[in-house]
This record gives sequence, C-alpha cells and structure tokens, in this order.
Amino acid sequence: MPANPLGVALRNRRAGHHTLVWARPDLQAPENFTLTSPAFDHGAPIPEKHRGRLFGANISPALDWTRPPAGTVELVLIVQDPDVPRRKPATHALTLGIGPSLNGIPENALADPSPIPGIRHGKGALGHRGWAGPMPIRSHGPHAYVFQLFALDRAPGLPAGFALDEVISAIAGHAIGRARLDGTYELR
Repeated sequence: MPANPLGVALRNRRAGHHTLVWARPDLQAPENFTLTSPAFDHGAPIPEKHRGRLFGANISPALDWTRPPAGTVELVLIVQDPDVPRRKPATHALTLGIGPSLNGIPENALADPSPIPGIRHGKGALGHRGWAGPMPIRSHGPHAYVFQLFALDRAPGLPAGFALDEVISAIAGHAIGRARLDGTYELR
C-alpha cells in the first residue's frame, strides 16, 4: 500500500509525552506498584485485536497490577496517545471506580458498560465511552499508547458523563501511587 501523504506530512507533528496526564505536577506520586498486560510487553506493539473499532475488534487488553499502596481507595485508569498530530494527546480510555482489591481486569473489561461492577467510563476519543483502541494515521509513524494507573486516597465522586478535565481536577493532589505501561501501534 502506498504511503498516506497526510501521515507523511504530519510525521513530525505530535502532542508529546510532556502533555500526558502522567507528566502533570499535581499528579506526581511514587511509582510504587507495577502495571503489566499478558497481551504485550512494555514498549512492545499492541496486538491487532485491540485495534480501534473502525478497523478491528476493539477489544481492550487484559491488565494486571501489583498491590497498590496502603490507603488506596480507588484506582483510575487513563490511556492516552501522545503521538497524535494535535496539541493534546488523544484519550483512549478514561475509567473510574476500579476497586483497590482487584489485581487486574480481564480482556474487554473496558467495554461500555463494563462487566466489572463499579467501573465507569468517561468521554474519551470523539466522545466515545470505554475502550477506543489504536487508530493512528497511516504512514504517521509509530504511536505510543500510555496506560496510566493512579492509586487515589479518595474516590473522585464524579457524576456520569465526566470528561478528562473533570477527572484531573478531582484527582489532583490525591494520587498516592501510580503505575505505567506503554504499548505501540503503527499503520505503515
């Protein structure tokens, strides 16, 4: 397949890792637990079946984590792509209500509605709730998909229909731990 001229033209335009929620000063916390996936290793390509719904099955990958720090009341998962050719990263999952007693979530648990009781999704890519798998511009180069899991000392308590800015405001200053897993995806 020939290169996509738009992807080639925008190849050097990216939001950047400094725009991730992970980089915010008000969400800095010890990296005191780990996040992994049986579907891919840190820094490795995300399998095709987890690709966005326009071209794939759009099944969220299973995630596992070690015990979050003592005092964790809730876990929040935010998945972002900092390589989109915009000023801000694209949000591929925005999930609240993950219980601290869980040590992971199974494949497709980020579906909306989630099969896991208590899990709620906010508005992500293009207003979509739940998992919105990788869908980078063809020929733009590799994109990172950064899974950011925050352990909080209080529940955000947001009503349905929450968006990223509301989540950031609600959790700022309440992260007592965090873990990160990066996957990649590219359409050549």
